Amino acid sequence: MLRRLGSGGRRPLSALQLGAWGPPRAPTPAPPLRAVGSVPAVGAGGAGGWSEALAASVPVRGAEELLLGAHAATGLPWWGSILLTTVALRASITLPLAAQQHYVLAKVENLQPEIKNIARHLNQEVAVRANQLGWSKRVARLTYLKNMRRLVSELYVRDNCHPFKATVLVWIQLPMWIFMSVALRNFSTGAAHAQAGFSVQEQLATGGVLWFPDLTAPDSTWILPVSLGVINLLIVEIFALQKMGMSRFQTYITYFIRAVSVLMIPVAATVPSSIVLYWLCSSFMGLSQNLLLRSPRFRQLCRIPLTKGDSDTPYKDLFAAFYSKFISRK
Repeated sequence: MLRRLGSGGRRPLSALQLGAWGPPRAPTPAPPLRAVGSVPAVGAGGAGGWSEALAASVPVRGAEELLLGAHAATGLPWWGSILLTTVALRASITLPLAAQQHYVLAKVENLQPEIKNIARHLNQEVAVRANQLGWSKRVARLTYLKNMRRLVSELYVRDNCHPFKATVLVWIQLPMWIFMSVALRNFSTGAAHAQAGFSVQEQLATGGVLWFPDLTAPDSTWILPVSLGVINLLIVEIFALQKMGMSRFQTYITYFIRAVSVLMIPVAATVPSSIVLYWLCSSFMGLSQNLLLRSPRFRQLCRIPLTKGDSDTPYKDLFAAFYSKFISRK
């Protein structure tokens, strides 16, 4: 197994090349002072610059056009257009990516017995070589780790399931969430263009429903913010119930996401209802997506490999675990 290593070691880092120092340059004359009134008003450290650049960026403009197009094509009120656009994005983009993520993770999980077997044989072989060649413990350990990384990487390539592929969902979903939120903020604050002779802000002011008729104003009843926090916490708890025996790092991450879910409630109470409606619908679709990906039939439809931890009754098991943790606990 060690023969597959190859004789090449790490290449030494090249030394830094310092540029030649030229003769000292003459000091550049200072530009003339401008009047105070001509200086553009920006926040400390240019804090307003990046937010303004994001609000006027191409992805945000694309999100605005998507929302305007959905509103014009369907003729729905703005609350319905926001819900429809969110469902369409979740169903067409994040759901396939989430299925691909589960596919990759299932393959990685099924590789664990083979990885453990390789690790055991490699450890024995390195120990024999260390005795034969008189390696120190440090050299033997580094040799073992180097070979183990290479062999595991070969397994990932063989089964086309590198764990990095499971992170694609995050790199797509998070920017999409940000761009849609900023686009709705532009609409709610009047920073977007007009449509059909009326500004989008004016349309949103009467485009709500039920207790939030004005989508440009925060939800004074806190129903939307609290609902958002509850759904986000449900998503976290479903993940925690699924991952029995989590590592310390995973436990810390779970507590951190719980805290973020709770902190999102007061934050959502201070932003326009249009944004909170989008957040709520997106989180609800995320919860539904997580439950759907537990279905054995749906996993079979997506060709997700069976794993040792799969259950024929996932929803019954989830309810039993939830009941045991939060209801019957004494």
